[in-house]
Amino acid sequence: MSAERGERDPPDALQNRIHAERAKKERQWKLLFTKYTANPYHPIHVIARKPMSWHENIHVPVDDEFLNFLHRAADVPRRKYSMPQTESQEIGWHTTPLVPFDYSDTRFYFPRWKTEITAHGYPAPRGEKSKE
Repeated sequence: MSAERGERDPPDALQNRIHAERAKKERQWKLLFTKYTANPYHPIHVIARKPMSWHENIHVPVDDEFLNFLHRAADVPRRKYSMPQTESQEIGWHTTPLVPFDYSDTRFYFPRWKTEITAHGYPAPRGEKSKE
């Protein structure tokens, strides 16, 4: 009692019917999203802007408090604090001289002197010949 050739389904016809029924049910409940938004529970922080993008080159007002915070963070420690905060900052913190500088005092002021002994060495580094 074998069935004739035309009455019998191909071997995978049952699987095709199962897949077709499942696809029909999925299409019935499928929602088409055309408007996409960012997830409010997972914020995205943009670090660098894209230079050729028109919507990112629109001028946005800057928060003054945040801008002041950035400028203060980039400032040198002597302007931020009144006293050194670490041991290494103590070295060179006070740069004003204790005694006012006097150019007439020969104990602390040593200007360069040009004598006949040192005169021959000055033109050499510049590539000039001496005039002697």
